[in-house]
Amino acid sequence: MDTKTSLSNTEERQSRFELRTLLETSRMLIESQEPDFVLNNLLLITMGKLLVPKGMILINKGSNHFYLVSKIKGKSDLGEEDVVQLEFPEGELDRTVLKAEEFPEISKKLGLPAGSIFFNLRTTNHHLGFLCLGPKGNKQPLTASELEFIESLTIISSVAIANSRMFQELRLINRKLDRKVHDLNTLLELSKDFNMMVDRDEIARTFKFAMLGQMLIRTFFFVLEIDGEKSIVSSSGLKEQPTEKELNTLFELEDVFYCDEDHDCPFLEKNGIKLLIALRFQNEKIGVVGVGAPANNEPYGKEQVNFLQSLGNLALLTIQKTLLLEERIEKQRMEEELNLAKTIQQGLLPSPIPTIEGFDLEATNISSRQVGGDYFDVLETPDNGHILAIADVTGKGVPASLLMANLQSMLHALAPIDITLAEATGSINDIIHKNTPADKFITFFWGKISADGKQFNYVNAGHNNPMLFKKGSKEPIELDAGGVILGAMPSMMPYDSASIDLEAGDTLIFYTDGVTEAMNPEQTEEYEEERLIRCIQSHLDKSSDEIMNAVIDDIMDFSDGIQYDDITILVLKVN
Repeated sequence: MDTKTSLSNTEERQSRFELRTLLETSRMLIESQEPDFVLNNLLLITMGKLLVPKGMILINKGSNHFYLVSKIKGKSDLGEEDVVQLEFPEGELDRTVLKAEEFPEISKKLGLPAGSIFFNLRTTNHHLGFLCLGPKGNKQPLTASELEFIESLTIISSVAIANSRMFQELRLINRKLDRKVHDLNTLLELSKDFNMMVDRDEIARTFKFAMLGQMLIRTFFFVLEIDGEKSIVSSSGLKEQPTEKELNTLFELEDVFYCDEDHDCPFLEKNGIKLLIALRFQNEKIGVVGVGAPANNEPYGKEQVNFLQSLGNLALLTIQKTLLLEERIEKQRMEEELNLAKTIQQGLLPSPIPTIEGFDLEATNISSRQVGGDYFDVLETPDNGHILAIADVTGKGVPASLLMANLQSMLHALAPIDITLAEATGSINDIIHKNTPADKFITFFWGKISADGKQFNYVNAGHNNPMLFKKGSKEPIELDAGGVILGAMPSMMPYDSASIDLEAGDTLIFYTDGVTEAMNPEQTEEYEEERLIRCIQSHLDKSSDEIMNAVIDDIMDFSDGIQYDDITILVLKVN
């Protein structure tokens, strides 16, 4: 065998070895869900392959000029977790390989000698950072084969890094969702406990156990104003009690107040209070909850604030109920309780109706009793979309309004979470089914207007089908995609969702069965859907307010003003 043939065989064996190494390494990196593992192995494999004594990995910090030193091997003035500012000329970050000689100032800042190479870590759309390798130990330049090997490895590693980041984000979202569902279950259980209590001492003890057991907060206080007098009704871990002046100061601070801001209340600093949350009743601040740091010493986020506010409101409303029980005789007590429930229920409905740019929206709820089981809501989501919801709880009176209040709490808790309407509907259904009697359920419809106002995605859980009247057409399109009513059975099958396009001149009508089931004075005939459609068709060219009032007037004329069920109507016109 001559020298040329021997050399060719050696190169072929080396090529096969590099390909096999590349395949095994790519499988290991892509299967990993930990960015740190991917980066560490990328640096070790490339340095070992090229016999390079010095190398580092830089991760872009979201700006083309700032980089985190994620991994570093070899002697250097820099350390891991250091942040350096590197300004590459425009267009250079599109290249796959950059040589240190082309960027002497950057190489000097990184402590990389001549002969070093920057390998660009990037996906199709994003620049992730650099694999920086010093010169080989034998001072020889990289061969074309070695360059090709490292470039291939960096491409694979970039995909692995992007995938591992995505998996980490999904795990974080799942943890947040699990926490939210746990909080909702806890609030539902606590609401049932609070609703059965009539003794204020028992309420205070339950509130205390919830703070200690659920939130792991050792230092807290709950101040309530009763008949103009402010006092602490529950507390734990306080070193000293507040003065009357300090109690008054607590009620003057913002509704959500972080105590690292300026304040004139020494009581907060002496007791290590980190956060104050105001509790309102009928838009009047009558309670304040103050909490110290939790057991893990993590700062309070929005979810923790919402849970504390909900917990405080549960206790606050329960205490208000006991006050009514103490002050009035049985008949007066029941009357006041119903009035209180009505006020709470009205407070759960949006008032005034929020304005949505590009739309004409009007809505109303008319209860047949002091409290009812109808519900509607309008919420803005973090992505600038808007959620419209309407529901009808079985039955009437206080039981229906309490179940409606729980639905409202779940809706407001799930709206900010990055979860589809279909998935959220399934979660709400399972919670209601688990925590309510078998004869209690809810017909429910909700949909989301996209941020640009051009699409409406919805889920219908057994509710009266809303009607869409397209511009120039008087024939309604029914929105019926969804599933079973809430609370009737566990979510054996996922809820369906659907989307419709919204165009100028379109009209959407949402309503509860109190509209179509309204009875004539003789109770021999129902209003029915056909009569509703005719009324809407004759007023389609009017505003949302005029359409809604026309329907209500028509119902009242038909029933002679006699109302047997709650009536809720939402009218949305696309401007």
